[in-house]
Amino acid sequence: MSDGLVSESLAGDSDSPPAPAATLVIFGAMGDLTRRLLVPSILNLARDGLIGNDLNIIGVSHHDGSDESLRDTLDEFITKSADTSGADDPAWQALRQRISYHRGDFTANATFETLAAEITGNVAFYLATAPNFFGPIVDQLADAGALDEKDGFRRVLIEKPFGHDLASARDLNRQILARVPESQIYRIDHFLGKETVQNIMVARFANSLWEAVWNSRYIDHIQITAAETVAVGTRGKFYDATGALRDMVPNHLFQLLAMIGMEPPNSFDAEAIRNEKAKLLAAVRGPCEKTAFVDAVRGRYVAGRAGDKDVVDYLAEADVAPDSRTETYVAVKVEVETWRWAGVPFYLRTGKALTARDTEIVVQFKPVPFAQFRGTGVDQLPPNSFVIQVQPNEGISVNFLAKKPGPAVNTAEVSMDFCYADHFTLGQRTGYETLLYDALTGDQTLFQRADMIESGWAAMQPVLDAWDSGGTPEDYAAGSAGPAGADELLARDGRHWHKLG
Repeated sequence: MSDGLVSESLAGDSDSPPAPAATLVIFGAMGDLTRRLLVPSILNLARDGLIGNDLNIIGVSHHDGSDESLRDTLDEFITKSADTSGADDPAWQALRQRISYHRGDFTANATFETLAAEITGNVAFYLATAPNFFGPIVDQLADAGALDEKDGFRRVLIEKPFGHDLASARDLNRQILARVPESQIYRIDHFLGKETVQNIMVARFANSLWEAVWNSRYIDHIQITAAETVAVGTRGKFYDATGALRDMVPNHLFQLLAMIGMEPPNSFDAEAIRNEKAKLLAAVRGPCEKTAFVDAVRGRYVAGRAGDKDVVDYLAEADVAPDSRTETYVAVKVEVETWRWAGVPFYLRTGKALTARDTEIVVQFKPVPFAQFRGTGVDQLPPNSFVIQVQPNEGISVNFLAKKPGPAVNTAEVSMDFCYADHFTLGQRTGYETLLYDALTGDQTLFQRADMIESGWAAMQPVLDAWDSGGTPEDYAAGSAGPAGADELLARDGRHWHKLG
C-alpha cells in the first residue's frame, strides 16, 4: 500500500510515480460532474505525467451517442477549464483519442454483460450518477463478474451523498459490502482532495510547536465553516429534498473535524490514518432531540444580493416546493468525547447565499490567565488563533498579540500568513486530481470507510428527527452572514463567530 501523503502535491512532484495502466469506466458520462470536474482533472494528471497513454476512459450513459459525440461534448468544458490552449492542447488531443462511449441503461443486465466483456486488466468504476443507482450498479457489476480481481484490480468509486440519513446509509453500506469488500470501495469526499485539507496532518504532526498545544488545556473552541455566496440556482429539485445539513455536515464538515481532532496515527499508512479518523468520528456527540432547537440552528435565505448577484427568496427558486421547510443554512454545536477534547466545543456552520465564499477552520486558543498591562483588561485581549483557509485562498494564518509602537505598553492583534499561491504553483486544480490518482494507485487514505460514514449520520440523526417533526427555518437576508440564531448559539457560550471572508 502506498504512503498516504505521497500525492499531496501533484503538480511537478517527481516523487510520485505514474499510475498503473488502467481503464476508468465513468457511469454518468454525460453528466455535469464528468464534464466539469472529472475529465479536466484527468487532463491535469496527464499534464503532470501522473497518468500515461495506458489510461483509457469508457463513458457509460443511456443517451444516444458515439465515441466522437462524447469527445465533442467534453471539448467544450476542456476549452473553459484548461490552463493552456484548451481543446487544442496536445495533452488533451492525446487523451481525447482514448475516450470511448458505451450506451446502456443502468438497470439493464445487457449493459453490464457487454461492458464486462469489453474490459480487461485494471479497472476503476466511477459512479457519477444519481444516488439511487449506487447500489443497483454495484449489484449489476458483481452479477456480470466485472468486480472479480482475476487479471488486475477492480475498484468502485462512489460519489456523495452516501445515504439520506443513518438508516439509508446503513442499508447502502450493507448492500454494497455484500457484493464487494471494503478494500475495493472508494467513497469520495472532494473536500479531502484540496491541498490545504491534506496539509492539516502535516501542519499538526510535522510541527511540534502546534501538536504540543493541540488539546483542551490550551484550546478554547474550534469553528469549522463552509460558506458560499451562490444560491440554489438550477439545483432546486435536489436541494429541496436534501438541505444544508444533509448536503454538508455529516460528510464534508465532519471530515474536516476528523482531521483536526484525530489522534496521531502510528504511521501514514492508509488504514492507520482511517482508524484514527474513525475513532474520532465515533466520539462525536451532537445535539439530542431535546436540544436540537437550541444547539442546532437552521436558516433559509430570503431576497437580497450575494456575490454581486441579486438573489430571490429560496421559496421562489425553481423546483422548490412553496411550503418547503428545507434549510439553506445550518449551525450546530458538537462535542468530542475524548481525553484530548473534553470540554472543547466544536461549532460547525454552512450555508448558501452568504456574504462571502469562505471555507476555513479556526482553532481558538484560551485567553491568557493573567496580563500585566495597565488599563487593559484581560477580557479585552483577543486570544491567539490558528486559521486554516481551505478556500478560496488556500493557506494558514496565526493571529497573536504584539506591542504597538510608542512609550505606552499597548497591544495590537497581528498575524503571520502563509498562502499556498505565494510558494507553489497550483494551476487550475479541481481537488479531484489527488482523489483520482490515489484511487488508481490504491491509496485509500482520503476515502471514507463504512463506519466513518455511519458515525457522521449517527451524530446528526437526532437533529434530523427533531427538525422533521416540525418548525421552520429562520430567515436571513441573502448576502448576510446568516440567521441571528447562529450568533446567539455562540453568544450563549460567551463566544462569537470568526468573520466570514
